[in-house]
Amino acid sequence: MAIAFGFLATSGCREPGAGAGPATGARRVADARAAEEADGLGAIRGGTVVIAATGEPASVLPPLAVETVARDIGDFVYERLADLEPGRPTIDTTAFRPRLASSWERVDSLTWRFHLRPAARWSDGHPVTAEDVRFSFDVFSDSALDAPARAILSGHVRAVAEDSATVRLEFSEAYPEQLYDATYHVRILPRHVWAALPREEWARDTALARLVGSGPYRVVEWRRGQYLRLVTRGGLGATARELVWRFAPDPDAALNLMLAHRADAMELVGPPAMADRATRDTALRLLRYPSAAYGFLGFNLARGARAAPVLGDRATRRALAMAVDRAALARATFGPGSAAPPGPMSRLLWIWSDSIAVLPFDTAAAERALDRAGWRPGPGGVRRRGNAPLAFDILVPATSSSRRQLATALQEAWRRVGVRVTITTVDFPVFQERLGRGRFDAYIGAWLDEPSPRGLADQWTRAGWSALNYGHYGSAAFDSLFAMARGEREVPVAGRLYREAMDTLNADAPAIFLYTPASAAVVSPRLERLRIDPYNWLSGLRDEALLAGR
Repeated sequence: MAIAFGFLATSGCREPGAGAGPATGARRVADARAAEEADGLGAIRGGTVVIAATGEPASVLPPLAVETVARDIGDFVYERLADLEPGRPTIDTTAFRPRLASSWERVDSLTWRFHLRPAARWSDGHPVTAEDVRFSFDVFSDSALDAPARAILSGHVRAVAEDSATVRLEFSEAYPEQLYDATYHVRILPRHVWAALPREEWARDTALARLVGSGPYRVVEWRRGQYLRLVTRGGLGATARELVWRFAPDPDAALNLMLAHRADAMELVGPPAMADRATRDTALRLLRYPSAAYGFLGFNLARGARAAPVLGDRATRRALAMAVDRAALARATFGPGSAAPPGPMSRLLWIWSDSIAVLPFDTAAAERALDRAGWRPGPGGVRRRGNAPLAFDILVPATSSSRRQLATALQEAWRRVGVRVTITTVDFPVFQERLGRGRFDAYIGAWLDEPSPRGLADQWTRAGWSALNYGHYGSAAFDSLFAMARGEREVPVAGRLYREAMDTLNADAPAIFLYTPASAAVVSPRLERLRIDPYNWLSGLRDEALLAGR
């Protein structure tokens, strides 16, 4: 039941485009207003917030929404039954706050009952019913749509309408994250809008009239290639009158919208060079917040792999890990606020703990460990064990300048202790194909966390060999601790078991966990009180009255 969000292809820093240079005062504001009038959006004052988005989604309908911007938009139109409070453990049943459901209770070890918000209505005026909830869980479990959470829901969760305002969720097994699975993955859809349309046709349907939700905003306009506009329904926590997403082809173009004062917010400014461009405009500010991503160098431990005699040796891997200054690498690559994680996790994962045991950065200890492992200095400064050199290759995707930068830094760090490392750069589809077939010595990967740690099972347990554990790390001790942690209902006990599991993983060094970056949003002074939830960065616009001057 694990869900993985795939590799995070970190964009490289591109040269600023024409017209990105400094402009000042009245001229820039006048140019911005003229451009807004030309594209039909009008002025951005008076309760309208404009978001500069990189890329345009194919769909904002929740089961089809795969891009971050699609989920951002959809979360203003559609609702979950309940929301998990940011940073709270997914097994803590007190960590959820009402959304479409006003209350809920556990019926037994396999069943939860939810009571819908009184008088909840769809944006077309129809009442929201328990039958809509039943329909939505069926939709998210359907292979015809293949929503990201289908593997978690299909065959494991069933919704039953008890009456028009009460729905019962029945689980196939008892486990601590039932309430999380009941609320996090599914946004509720209107059955009366979608039931008659074959699900195979949903992705091709572009009618705005079908984008009907129960949330605080409704879709009123979508000019493909330009922008999408939402208007408040009134009440329901909405504060801004309108939300407009401007679609830019790349991060540079999105940042240019901010620098021209034609947008109020941009989710991710990107590499330090782009952040510097933003901070040179004193009318803008950066809001730093933890990213859900973590990155690592993974070793191929599979028998028969080309570098198995080298990387299959635990003592050698531990020495390699001690030769790397992970914290300095993270800051140098991703800027201030970035950190070296204590395991396979971002700072958003609730199991993060500074008490997790990690191998220290100590080049002298690394060299002694290599000596003890039989790797003796040889010709050209490369260590050898018998006739075999201490050498291997790092595979990186060509699409990521940051991963190439990390690979180069690792190459230099290991050269200093007598290791010869080469770097192979390939197109991203080739990168994925080679990982799947085990055709690599080491690789630099990146993953996005969901609030639950269960995705780590696919990435690092023996069961994940057929999924995302490309390096074929296998440890009975780690798997056992991880399984016990996942089955524990008490937060303190589960936290301790997860820490013990991470201690075991780090001691085996199947990977070197290199970074979790700090994201930086760019915002205008109009959003002076915006607080960011990293899993839904614009949710503050839904919940707070924050527009200056309102």
